[in-house]
Amino acid sequence: MRERLIGIDAGGTMTKVAVFDLQGRELGCENRPNKMLFPGPGRTERDPDAMWQATCEAIRLVLDRTGTRPEDVAVITPSGFGAGIFLVDAAGAVVRPGFVSTDSRSLSVIADWHARGLKGQVEPLTQAEIWPGQTLAILGWLDRHEPETIARTHRVLGCKDFLRLRLTGTMSTDATDAGCAGLIDTRTSSYSSEALGLLGLSAIAPKLPEIRPSASIVGHVTEAAARLTGLKAGTPVANGVYDVVACSIASGLASPDQLGIVAGTFSINSTLHRQPTVDPLPTLQSPYPLDDLFIATIATPRSASNLEWFVKTLLSAEADRVRAEGKSIYDHLGSLVAERLDRKSRMIFFPFLFGGPNGATGSLIGAEAGHDLGDVARAVFEGIVFAHRTDVDQLLDGREAAKPTSIRLAGGPARNDVWSQMFSDALAMPLQIASGSEFGAKGTAMCGAVAAGLFADLPAAIAAMVKVDRHFEPRPDHTARLDSGYRRYRNACARLSDIDADPGPPSASQSPVRSVA
Repeated sequence: MRERLIGIDAGGTMTKVAVFDLQGRELGCENRPNKMLFPGPGRTERDPDAMWQATCEAIRLVLDRTGTRPEDVAVITPSGFGAGIFLVDAAGAVVRPGFVSTDSRSLSVIADWHARGLKGQVEPLTQAEIWPGQTLAILGWLDRHEPETIARTHRVLGCKDFLRLRLTGTMSTDATDAGCAGLIDTRTSSYSSEALGLLGLSAIAPKLPEIRPSASIVGHVTEAAARLTGLKAGTPVANGVYDVVACSIASGLASPDQLGIVAGTFSINSTLHRQPTVDPLPTLQSPYPLDDLFIATIATPRSASNLEWFVKTLLSAEADRVRAEGKSIYDHLGSLVAERLDRKSRMIFFPFLFGGPNGATGSLIGAEAGHDLGDVARAVFEGIVFAHRTDVDQLLDGREAAKPTSIRLAGGPARNDVWSQMFSDALAMPLQIASGSEFGAKGTAMCGAVAAGLFADLPAAIAAMVKVDRHFEPRPDHTARLDSGYRRYRNACARLSDIDADPGPPSASQSPVRSVA
């Protein structure tokens, strides 16, 4: 038998299924899109069973295309986006469409909690900020606006937990997902009854799933799931971790002297701690399934997805042209940026297409007639790096902040040497990138390998399966240039919300002058 590991990563837009060997080599990956539902302003939902069907298709394809026999699969482990919510009844049937973590309808509930002083009381109990896509906030919204949905719900699940339910028929979660959901006292890895009570949500407590270790076997593939996926019935299924933790594990984040960065839909910036931190108060915090550590994360929707929008919306013709030459549009842009790095430019891109500070929106300023695509691409690259640096500055500012001396980078920019070097220069730290591409699937598969007894623990799995592929050192001259650009970026950010605000109807003195014939 060839021991193979399967990891599932159900992200914001795609579900990916990858096969790995015990040396950490990615033998193949298949993905299927997840259709986003937008039932109203600020509302982002997903059909859970459609996601399950997409997962089944990807599993069947990856088994076939990698030549993996079902009996060779030692363990399968899911991961998925953190927070959001998936609700099922006692039979496991979906109660309503799931909430994706970009959903913001709970803003009014959070504002009410803040006005009543509850937000400030609850956050120290869960050691994390309350934010709109967080499970706790969504539960508050459902309690007020859809009490009938709560009444029909038997279990409140995370994204990966729903997939594991479909694989095994069992309902549980792990401490990383429960922490990201804002539901636990991170110090004890148990649900915070005090926080739920303060928010009037105590009746929901019995609907929360059992918390079991991330690296543990919690079920086996059922006959029904085997028919849909091509897996062997009885294949062990591990609990797993949510995607931020999975990417951190696969990138080799294992020590408090490292800074973990994942650049994707969100700017995700994490440090490890011996105790949970409340100064700074992170967006997300949970136990880390390694050496009794805790992971604190500042996350904002201001990262590489802005470049995706730029490419798909404005550069489709350019992408087709370079593709015909056998090149990638992203490699092409990286080459253009490399040629422009020593050129003076005051252009700034603000990566706020999916939400900015104080309501600021995405924009590009400082463009001149002499600029070209390379200058614009450089501004986009730098703007995304500056957004990460803003979050990192917040993460590293506080009495309990970590003091990292190196970076582990994952996500789209990690595939581009020019962009990776820019991260190292802007943050003035050495930066390492591990081999592989599907870090979410790989990190959770590593938890599965430990659960199946193939490694003694996660440090052993990291030692065997994570190899540093590329290394970057900060360049002092580029660091100085980016420092100057970052100061201009922060100064302009402070004014963007004023520019974007609705000034109301013009006064008589502001009315445009009309010529009179």
